[in-house]
Amino acid sequence: MGKMNADPLATLPDGSQLLVSTQYSRERHFTCELYVSSPGVSSPGEEGSIDLRVISNHCDAPTCLEAQEIAYSYAQRLYPGKADGMKKPPYLIWQGPVPSM
Repeated sequence: MGKMNADPLATLPDGSQLLVSTQYSRERHFTCELYVSSPGVSSPGEEGSIDLRVISNHCDAPTCLEAQEIAYSYAQRLYPGKADGMKKPPYLIWQGPVPSM
């Protein structure tokens, strides 16, 4: 059960976008992955498909925000030239699935 953030963290020099997905992985545990979209393709939420390449391993933490902060820090290390302009967390804040009664 993942949620893709529609706002990119950064647009890279070639026109591709750096995106983050947030996922509830198990009881009270969240993971984030970083993706780069190919330049010139649709953004998440637009009509059509989007071509994504995973660039990080799971960044996991007990809360959604903590997982996003780990992913953000990782993105800054991967793209130091874009670090100052990257969108900071929070992105999508998700509490996880609602337990059924």
